[in-house]
Amino acid sequence: MNKYIYDKLMALTDEEQRILNGEHEVNRSLYTDKGQFIIDSNKLLRKDELIDIRKHTRFIHFPKHKHNYIEFNYVYQGSLTEIIDDKEITLKKGELIFLNQYITHEIKPSKKEDIIINFIIKPKFFDYILGFLDNDNIISSFLITTLYTNYEEGEYLYFKVSDNKEIQSLVERIIIELYTPSIMSEATIKLLVGLLIVELIKNSQDVETYSVDNYEKMLIIQCLKYIDEFYQKGNLFEISKKLKQPHYKLSKLIKKHTKMTFKELLQQKKLSKAVELLKFSEYPIVEIIDLVGYENLTYFYKIFKKKYGTTPKEYREKK
Repeated sequence: MNKYIYDKLMALTDEEQRILNGEHEVNRSLYTDKGQFIIDSNKLLRKDELIDIRKHTRFIHFPKHKHNYIEFNYVYQGSLTEIIDDKEITLKKGELIFLNQYITHEIKPSKKEDIIINFIIKPKFFDYILGFLDNDNIISSFLITTLYTNYEEGEYLYFKVSDNKEIQSLVERIIIELYTPSIMSEATIKLLVGLLIVELIKNSQDVETYSVDNYEKMLIIQCLKYIDEFYQKGNLFEISKKLKQPHYKLSKLIKKHTKMTFKELLQQKKLSKAVELLKFSEYPIVEIIDLVGYENLTYFYKIFKKKYGTTPKEYREKK
C-alpha cells in the first residue's frame, strides 16, 4: 500500500478523536436517523454512489446493529473481533467477511494498530457482477438470497484467505482505486470486484459460512436459478417436478419469500432480457419478443409499456 493511503488509514478520524477525548458511546446520528440501530447507506454514500470504503472506528465497542446494504469487512492490519448471534469471531490480517443486510452483529473495541476497511455496497452494484457468475457457487447463492428474496435471516461468508497473494493484491487495488479515484474508476472498480469474487469462488475451500438452516430458502434459490436459465419457456409445473414439490406449495413459498408470483418473476426476467436486447443488439423488435419467449405481440407491448412507460421502439431510440 502506498504511503499516502497508509498514513490516511492510520490517522485519527474526528470520531476517533472524540472517543479518545472521553466520548463513551457511538454517536448513532452519524449512522442513522431511525430509532433502531440500522446503519443507513445514505449516511455513508453520496447520492447515486453504489460502493465506497470506510475505516472502522477504533477504540470503542460498536453495539449491536444491522445495515440496509451489503458489507464486507477486510482486516488490513491487526485483527477484528465480531460477535454474531452470540458467536465470537476474530478475523486476522488479510481475512474478510461478507455480511448480508439482515445480520445483527457487534464489534469489540479495536486498538490503534487494528485497521479494518468496511466496504459499503448497495445491492444494485451486484447486478453487473451476477451477470457473469455461475449460479452454482457459494457467493452467487449468498447474493441471490439477499438481493432477490424476502428471506430476512442473517448470513455471512468468512474468507480465511490471508495467505492468498492474488486476493490480497485485488483488495489492495480496490482500496487504492476508491481512495484515489480516476476518470475510469467506476468501470475499474466493477472489474476488480468481479475478479475478487471470482478468486474467492475459486478458493471456496477457505470459507466458513453461517446461515439459518432453512429448507424453504434453498427451494426458492433453485426456483430463481431455474427462471434465470429457462425464462423463455419455463413454467411452474416443470420446476415443481424438478424439485419434487407440489406446484401449489411451491407457488405459496415463492409468494411468501419474494412477494411476487412465479408468473410475475418470469415476466420480470423476460422484460429485463428484452430491455438488454433493445439496448445492446440490433435484432428487430418482433424477433426480440420471440427470443424472450412471448408469442402475443399485443400482450408484450401492453406489459412493456405498463412497466417502462414507453413502447419498445421508443425505448430503443432513447438508449
